[in-house]
Amino acid sequence: MEHRPLGGTKLSVSVMGFGCGAVGGLMVRGSAADQERAVARAIELGISYFDTAPAYGDGASESNLGRVLARLRPNIALGTKFRVAGVPAAGIEAAIAASLEASLRRLGRDTVDLFQLHNPIAASGAGTLAPEVVIAHVLPALARLREQGKFGFAGFTAVGETAALHRVIAEGGAATAQVAYNLLNPSAGRAVGAGYPGQDYGDVLGRARGAGLGVIGIRVLAGGALSGSEERHPIAAERVVPIGSGADYRSDVRRAQAFVALAREAGLAGPTELAIRFAISHPAMSTAMVGLATLEQLELAGAAAERGPLPEALLGRIAAIEDGFVGEPR
Repeated sequence: MEHRPLGGTKLSVSVMGFGCGAVGGLMVRGSAADQERAVARAIELGISYFDTAPAYGDGASESNLGRVLARLRPNIALGTKFRVAGVPAAGIEAAIAASLEASLRRLGRDTVDLFQLHNPIAASGAGTLAPEVVIAHVLPALARLREQGKFGFAGFTAVGETAALHRVIAEGGAATAQVAYNLLNPSAGRAVGAGYPGQDYGDVLGRARGAGLGVIGIRVLAGGALSGSEERHPIAAERVVPIGSGADYRSDVRRAQAFVALAREAGLAGPTELAIRFAISHPAMSTAMVGLATLEQLELAGAAAERGPLPEALLGRIAAIEDGFVGEPR
């Protein structure tokens, strides 16, 4: 599998990453045996970046991944995250440090490669952090904590208000950004028309690349909607709230039908292959995270990533479909 530089971190990561989140559910609600088989197989496929967070199953993902990694002892890059909520500015650094220590305990490790802010960044809203707070308090706290050697690089999740995200990227101080980018909303990677049914991220990918950030693609399958089916696997999250795309999961699935047909016409294995290869076709993308429920899904996703970026002609057809969504209700 292709590996790419993760910005200026000096890390090289597989173009497909192993997502340990609650949407796919394997590392949260799967059996211990299935979890170990999947991680071992991912390593065989050349997958070298694994992503988790305390929010995934209230720590279950970190604990389960830590157990498996302790048995397998692979040479991988590992990232986790933290949230800051209801904490005064003076207490932010202590809260981040406490979250880091708790994550390291669950993971059974002394260090992680990436430690990333998980809050949406916006001027206001439940669970959000204002860009001023991120710039004045979170990023400096991470810089000081990094000196302790318990994580390699700091990053943030580029979810929230577009202007706020642009401001944090321009400020510097982070090494990575997690960016929502998929067939249903390509605005993080290219201009879309006014009235596009999704948040306009205003070329966050290009801005991040220009700032030297490593880019980690998230929601590349739109939480599963790009399968073209509303059916959910028993261990997957029952309800998925879209990030940046349609008003609800059903709207995303309905819009995804156009890509199901295109994947069939193009002779691909299915819409999942189209979605993964679309994400890794953008030159700013370091690694695209794929969440999983089963080993079969891992095999299909890994095979798609190994086929590499899509040809330009197919990318043109995708853009034409996306542009046709302009004016539709979100």
